[in-house]
Amino acid sequence: MKKALRIGAAAVALATVATVGAIFNTGHTGEKDFASAPFVQTAVLKQGASGGEVKEVQRRLKQWGYYNGAVDGIYGKATVEAVKKFQRKNGLTADGIAGRSTFEALGMNDSVKVLDNANKGNNQSSGSNYTSSDLYLLAKCIYAEARGESYTGQVAVGAVILNRVASSKFPNTISGVIYQKNAFTAVSDGQINLEPDKTAMNAAQDAMNGWDPTYGCIYYYNPAVATSSWIFSRKTVTTIGKHIFAV
Repeated sequence: MKKALRIGAAAVALATVATVGAIFNTGHTGEKDFASAPFVQTAVLKQGASGGEVKEVQRRLKQWGYYNGAVDGIYGKATVEAVKKFQRKNGLTADGIAGRSTFEALGMNDSVKVLDNANKGNNQSSGSNYTSSDLYLLAKCIYAEARGESYTGQVAVGAVILNRVASSKFPNTISGVIYQKNAFTAVSDGQINLEPDKTAMNAAQDAMNGWDPTYGCIYYYNPAVATSSWIFSRKTVTTIGKHIFAV
């Protein structure tokens, strides 16, 4: 399997919904449903959007004095006005919509990368890609390993798996990486068989679209429960929630 970032047509049927700048689906009850579930991709965050990416916009605006409301992940009128103020200050079109230019000005480089990769995929003809089964399995592993983590933390776990696929040190398929002996606790204890929720599926799609909050890491661990002394010797790159991400 070649290492591309696009999903087959069966997994990317588009629907018209105004929501956050990421990939969302309408829910599923198993791999068969997941393979045919529609996904929605928008390029911007605007009034009515919600989620972790909205929280990050709010957090940054509040830190810099543009926003006084709650960091609740809801893109309401107060957020719109704060974004407009920020846009005017930075010479951008003050429309209250957070798109690529606004993300870039906010320093949200991961969001910029997701949009760039999504646009690149839309402009390319179809070819070799991950299958819907790969996407489903990635979501299962994310759910099993990180369902208690933030959305960014769940995307990060997915990114580590994909970084391993791309690394010569690991198997070159998602299933090979996930089922490599002793690689993931969730496989060893059977949690890999749990049904992933919508958040895990969205996180898997974002990871496949190129969002990597770990900046290329191929390891992660929870220092509170890790028992291998070797893992502590790896160079730490970032910490997200309870997980340390390393190379």
